[in-house]
Amino acid sequence: MNLRALRYFVAIADAGSLTAAAAAISIAQPALTRQLRELEADLGVQLLQRNPRGVLLTPAGVTLYESAQRMLAEATRVRQQLARPQNSTFATVVLGSSPTLARVLLPSLFESCRRSLAFQLRAREAFTPALLDWLERGVVDMAIVTNPEAGRALTLHPLLGEPFALISHKSLQFGPVISISQLARIPLLMTSLHRSIVERQLLPLGGHLNIQGEIDSVDSIRELVMQGRWATVMPVSVFKEPRASEAVAMSEISGVQLNRLLVLATRVERQDNSALYVLREMIESEVARLTRKGMFSFASGLPSGHAGADLS
Repeated sequence: MNLRALRYFVAIADAGSLTAAAAAISIAQPALTRQLRELEADLGVQLLQRNPRGVLLTPAGVTLYESAQRMLAEATRVRQQLARPQNSTFATVVLGSSPTLARVLLPSLFESCRRSLAFQLRAREAFTPALLDWLERGVVDMAIVTNPEAGRALTLHPLLGEPFALISHKSLQFGPVISISQLARIPLLMTSLHRSIVERQLLPLGGHLNIQGEIDSVDSIRELVMQGRWATVMPVSVFKEPRASEAVAMSEISGVQLNRLLVLATRVERQDNSALYVLREMIESEVARLTRKGMFSFASGLPSGHAGADLS
């Protein structure tokens, strides 16, 4: 079944006869008849019944006719979308994402956008302060940000809350659960953004962090932790990959709910952009899929810490 066969079938149904349809779409009647027979053979059903005044749709023909109209309309929409200039408002959408989310979200999201043919996706990576600045200046059209501050002229749509964990090399042998007081004595490497989020949440409880280095490179911290000397406090999804699971373990921090809120942000005036609406649905779908897999929880993907290293 192809679009040409569907067009011919709809033309016959609309015209009421093969002769009238052949004249309407400028095709020889024998060729039109052959296309109809091939379509019926392909589907394994009779689509039309001949009578002295022309043709009538069979029940199967009625079903196909309704579906064919929707498919042909969608095909026309896609052609129009692809025919737009590359600098068209809807032709390209620029998505900003944090380094911790880009690795887990963008690969599948990019493939989904390629399959949809609705728009071209471009991605830029930065930490939340830069992403919010880019969004306000029009550098990006949409951004997935972490704990954005209030007061900006943006539309914010919460996606999910993700817990932080102590991530350490297995050789350090921290337990699967550590206390706030234990955490205070563990030398840490952290990004400035994660440090500020965690310290704000620890402050009411009198907790603090033993920061030995502030490095605004998630990849660099991951490598240093996996080499064995250092630990970090990061969202649980950052280390959920096979290579990391062989070297590191995660420990839950008791007595406090350390977490980040992932938020989808757009400029207020861009809310009527249909491409952004489609992208938002794709992002929500991908986040839901990853959540079911345990990407954003302690549930799966990385072994918990090992008993040992009593710091109490």
